[in-house]
Amino acid sequence: MVFSRESLEKNQIGVYAVTLLVGGGVGLVSPRLGGLLEPLVSFAIAILLFSMFCQIPFLKLREALRNRRFIGALLLVNFILIPLLVLLLIQIFPQPGPVLIGVCLVLLTPCIDYVIVFTQLGKGNEKLILASTPILFVVQMIMLPIYLWLFIGAEASEIVRVGPFVEAFVYLIIVPLCFALLIQYVARRNTRGMKTLDFTAWLPVPLMALVLFMVIGSQIDRVVKDFDVIIAVIPIYVLFHIISPVISRIISAVFRIGPSEGRALIFSAGTRNSLVVLPLALTLPGEMAAIAASVIVTQTIIELIAELIYINVVPNFIYRDV
Repeated sequence: MVFSRESLEKNQIGVYAVTLLVGGGVGLVSPRLGGLLEPLVSFAIAILLFSMFCQIPFLKLREALRNRRFIGALLLVNFILIPLLVLLLIQIFPQPGPVLIGVCLVLLTPCIDYVIVFTQLGKGNEKLILASTPILFVVQMIMLPIYLWLFIGAEASEIVRVGPFVEAFVYLIIVPLCFALLIQYVARRNTRGMKTLDFTAWLPVPLMALVLFMVIGSQIDRVVKDFDVIIAVIPIYVLFHIISPVISRIISAVFRIGPSEGRALIFSAGTRNSLVVLPLALTLPGEMAAIAASVIVTQTIIELIAELIYINVVPNFIYRDV
């Protein structure tokens, strides 16, 4: 049997599923090792995004930004319809203050980093998502305090800090993007650069598996410790990941955007900014910080499982090619 990049990509869901199980087992057996993994997660995501950016023809990003129909649908879904869904879910499943803050922080902020990777794996238009990250970044910074004020109260809106969002955007998007552009530039001029570019095409699947292992391994112990508190939010997260693709599919039809763009919209709506808002939760006083952080980490774990399902279900059932 010949091992090829195509066979690796074809079996990626099985690879990720095994990685999740192994990461969870390692995190439970050795919480100390999990703690050592946590500071490395952002670096691993940056390398993963670099490997994926190397495969994107950046000359088409300008064309992507001109897709006003998609941008309009993206803003409508992420900043009007998804917040309404979150408001409905927290009314159906009311939560105490610290838990509610964690739920709102994570569900009201669309992802601006590894959503690009999942969009590509799910046969969506990752160029559109990449081109939209500055817009998502700016709008969520403006809207998040307003949502927290409306949903929880004035005190909750005051915990928002610009720093974590700016750091994530610079280190996870701008820096990997610059390195990828450099590799593409060199590849046009010599054989060694082309070989390096070809090698990066092998990296997304194993690097995604590494990121999944590190996230689960570093966070599972936190979830287990506070499980009696966070079990109440699991129905919120599960329903969110079931309903958000339906909302996005309907809006795709209303805005008449194609399958590739529609899948990108689905992944954007279903992928949240958990690793970026986690530092915000940790700024809360005392026990509130621990509870809110556990709530956010729980969402991350459920989201990763949902993404593995999306990768198969979205292109094959929810939004198939015409």
